[in-house]
Amino acid sequence: MIRYFLAAAAVLAATSADAEVVARGENGFTLKFAVEAEIDPADIPGAFQALPQWWQASHTYSGDAANLSLDLSPGGCWCETLPDNPAFDHGRTVEVAEDHITFDAPFGPLRGKATKAELTVTWPPASRGWTPTWTFVVEGPGLGALADAVDGVMGAGFQRWMHFLEYGAAPGA
Repeated sequence: MIRYFLAAAAVLAATSADAEVVARGENGFTLKFAVEAEIDPADIPGAFQALPQWWQASHTYSGDAANLSLDLSPGGCWCETLPDNPAFDHGRTVEVAEDHITFDAPFGPLRGKATKAELTVTWPPASRGWTPTWTFVVEGPGLGALADAVDGVMGAGFQRWMHFLEYGAAPGA
């Protein structure tokens, strides 16, 4: 696991993405990942929805990203089909708008502990294109201690998604 976090840190360091823990306290944290890119903003929702193409298999319960699905309608499930069970609910789509998507997303160790785990995907205009951004706000008793670990996992996910969005394939795919 430590090797994964070191690799994720190396990926983040090798890009021009802004990635940081922007707020941290005993009972929560806020992460933000952003990078300017020359992309068509109309591609962003579809690229995000294509989880099996960019989500890292090692961060699934089944070990296979192909088992992930995402319904982008409000209330829609961010689900994973498991071999012995119909599906695992990782999160829910809260809002889909012209310039952002919001999820209730208590991933992995946050499930059952977070009173709030909100992932918002935005894409504001930039000087050359757009700035796809993830903001992840997590609140819950004692969860501030998980900020760095969650930052590593989410940061690597952001990088894989951006690579997919720009080039059509996640790194190593």
